[in-house]
Amino acid sequence: MDYLEKYKDWCTNEIFDEQTRTELKNITDENEIKERFYKNLEFGTAGLRGIIGAGTNRMNKYTVTQATQGLANYIKKVGAEDRGVAIAFDSRNMSIEFSRWAALCLNANGIKTYRFDTLRPTPELSFAVRHLNCIAGIVVTASHNPPEYNGYKVYWEDGAQIVPPVDKGIMSEVQAVTDFSSIKEMSLEEATAKGLYNVIGEEVDSAYISELKKLVLRQDAIDKVKKDLKIVYTPLHGTGNLPVQRILKELGFENVYVVPEQEKPDGNFPTVSYPNPEDKKAFELALNLAKKVDADIVLATDPDADRLGVYAKDTKTGEYMSYTGNMSALLIAEYELSQKKEMGKIPSNGALITTIVSSNLAGAIAKEYNLKFIEVLTGFKYIGEQIKIFEQTKSNEYLFGFEESYGCLVGTHARDKDAIIAVMALCEAAAYYKTQNLTLWDQMINIYEKYGYYKETQISITMKGIDGAERIKAILEKLRNNPPKSFGSFKVIESRDYNEGIIKNYEDGSESNTTLPKSNVLYYKLNDDAWVCVRPSGTEPKIKFYVGVKGNSMENAEKLLEEIEKDVRVLGE
Repeated sequence: MDYLEKYKDWCTNEIFDEQTRTELKNITDENEIKERFYKNLEFGTAGLRGIIGAGTNRMNKYTVTQATQGLANYIKKVGAEDRGVAIAFDSRNMSIEFSRWAALCLNANGIKTYRFDTLRPTPELSFAVRHLNCIAGIVVTASHNPPEYNGYKVYWEDGAQIVPPVDKGIMSEVQAVTDFSSIKEMSLEEATAKGLYNVIGEEVDSAYISELKKLVLRQDAIDKVKKDLKIVYTPLHGTGNLPVQRILKELGFENVYVVPEQEKPDGNFPTVSYPNPEDKKAFELALNLAKKVDADIVLATDPDADRLGVYAKDTKTGEYMSYTGNMSALLIAEYELSQKKEMGKIPSNGALITTIVSSNLAGAIAKEYNLKFIEVLTGFKYIGEQIKIFEQTKSNEYLFGFEESYGCLVGTHARDKDAIIAVMALCEAAAYYKTQNLTLWDQMINIYEKYGYYKETQISITMKGIDGAERIKAILEKLRNNPPKSFGSFKVIESRDYNEGIIKNYEDGSESNTTLPKSNVLYYKLNDDAWVCVRPSGTEPKIKFYVGVKGNSMENAEKLLEEIEKDVRVLGE
């Protein structure tokens, strides 16, 4: 069936409600029709993510319940329907409806659901799956995407997002649901009466917060400066507001200022064009408030509160300095590990895990504390998978994990990146360093002085629609067929093609295997600890280039980064 036939079917078939059919009939642009129907919204390894609207390539009741019916079929296939599914949702438009439809579809298949009463952070859903001994979890969120998007992520019994072989099994079942009339439905009243639809809330919240508080290392430092440390925080209209305020209050911090214009949940994100703490524009209101109250640190979480953005005041200049995701995560890592070392709490088999596109500083810190250093593919689910392996084999003890995209995890209460624990750990670190007469920016410079000036950047180029997808494919093919020999004055000394699973060493001509799962990623190791990596985004219509260098000063590192960046930008043209 071509896209026009699918369109006509959706316009006339009474399986689809009147609102859906009317929305589609009012479209006059054939390109718009093509965009909505040229393919099915793909259920990939991260679940679903797309623009809200009617059509097979959109987020709507039918594509969400199609995915849920496939999930239900898989759960029944593995005989785990008795354990139930936890469900959370964020502040985005249609999140409430999508999460309810998903719950009722599972209920219609005889599977219990535990749905949060109101919006909750993604990491709390990860926690809830294990806390409630569920077989799976669903969170309805599009993370930091623009307002027109929503998404649907699936977690498995370990609390991490699905990985092989479970992901392949679920994807296969979802793809097998080709007839929308086969999707089971049930009313809320019937599901509730049968004990299939259950509402959760405060009990899980308290258990989650309790686990976080167990991870505090220096309550004494917090107690010393709790009246002096000033924290500005914005949830960017998302889920972080209540848990962040709760944890900071329970730890004793007295000067927490929430940006009033961004405190209330709002799926239209009226004060930001892009609700992403990686975007400096998202901090505009928070920085204005920080200047008014003379804040020490400025924090922002994304709509589902798994990513944290940070600014800290440089008292020497009076400026608020921005942190990349690598910087804030590794500042937390250095704090946690240095304190644990002082307390004699670093185990002999401790491990630090990160992704292949994160800072090489991570390896230097792991070496300093004699930890096993593990690199995984992009996606926090692979870090969660390592935690599961550690628990099963007792081979290592997880101490810290992060990815460069502003997400990290202290502790193993969750199996996904957790901005609530990141806020807690960063504020604790700020309190401790304040007792040492240091700001967080002072400490960042101390880290660079100790290990070297590692600096990274990411270049994201948006390429929307069918043409954009083809352009991204062409760029990667060109790089595979004509691999670069240099970037600026840096030589490529090794290339890794994670799709082919091959590492080529250009110094001795040898080849070896990557040992990681197949992924459409190209990595170039350069001389002097520099590197370049390219991959298509798994959640947005973008191609992403990552660059890292190591300099002998901040200025030197910035100069080296600019040099490589010029050549990298040419690749995306």
